[in-house]
Amino acid sequence: MVRRPVAWVVAVVLFVEGLGVAALQWFLGVVVDRQDMSLAGLDPDVMSLSSKIGGVVFGAYFALCGLVALLVALRDRAPAGFGRILLISAAVVHGLLGAFAWGLVGWTAFLLMVVVLGLIVLLLMTYDAQAAPGSAEPADAAPDGGAGGGGSPAGGSPVSSPPAPTTP
Repeated sequence: MVRRPVAWVVAVVLFVEGLGVAALQWFLGVVVDRQDMSLAGLDPDVMSLSSKIGGVVFGAYFALCGLVALLVALRDRAPAGFGRILLISAAVVHGLLGAFAWGLVGWTAFLLMVVVLGLIVLLLMTYDAQAAPGSAEPADAAPDGGAGGGGSPAGGSPVSSPPAPTTP
């Protein structure tokens, strides 16, 4: 049944990343709370709470993306609608995080972000290549859905242009 393991890998990676991001942000919130220091006049309790909330939201976002990848793996079909948009947004987020990670953290974090970006893009492209031939119209279908046009008897487009109108 498992023909494309990339969806399973992406699902696991996104679940682990969601858990890791949430745990890291929660830890940073605890550190800010215990230091009880103000940064440019900001309230430490607000900074701690916002870090924790941001971590939970961002972790849930990655977990939701992992759920979409898991559904793709279970159904063995391309993601559609909201799930596709969610995976594309996750790819964009990883591209941006990779760009920031290069300058702020180092090349190893950049490499990790690019690998996850590549896995998400591979998931999207692998299933799109499979879905494209099945969704194409039959060769004998009229391009306008069969409405008028006066084409050839087989229903395709005419070989030559129609005759020019004449004036009486």
